[in-house]
Amino acid sequence: MSSESLKVNEIFYSIQGEGPYCGCAAVFIRLAGCSMGCAWCDTKYSQKTNALMRPEDILEEVKKYACPRVIITGGEPCEQHIAPLLELLNKNGVEIHIETNGSVNIDSGLAKCLTVSPKKNPAEAMLKKADVIKCVIDAQENSARQALQYQKYLKPGAVFCIQPEGNKQENLTKCLELIKQNPQIRLSVQLHKLINVK
Repeated sequence: MSSESLKVNEIFYSIQGEGPYCGCAAVFIRLAGCSMGCAWCDTKYSQKTNALMRPEDILEEVKKYACPRVIITGGEPCEQHIAPLLELLNKNGVEIHIETNGSVNIDSGLAKCLTVSPKKNPAEAMLKKADVIKCVIDAQENSARQALQYQKYLKPGAVFCIQPEGNKQENLTKCLELIKQNPQIRLSVQLHKLINVK
């Protein structure tokens, strides 16, 4: 394995189902592995490495689709050395979006959209540079209070979203109540699950 090879779980073409770019076509590069181990993770299958791919190989796969936008996700993509991939995609005119839990501080300057969905111990630097902070609201009593604390890191123009875990009605109700009390917050539901696409 070359030093620049990345552990890839899957690459596929679909629509973005979450956040402010919801409904936009995108090629998803799902990198394998995450050390966080969240109990309610809905991509546990991403722990599996299905291919070792150099950035050049990934670019060739992306080129198969008539879409200039990629979303690098996981797992936790920032636990791997993705800088060469970002540089190569950028040189080839690809619009880069990164989705991360923010636990690993990286240089995200080449990304059009950095979405940080904080779980345990997000890096303050990542929260401050995020274009989107997206918090999952679950059944835990303090999840809403924990989510609101991240608003203080928003840079000018950044978006703060809350998302009901699993699209469950009780979590959605909590989100709606929170948004009514804090009208600057946006709701993000998992559209891809509602319309049953990957």
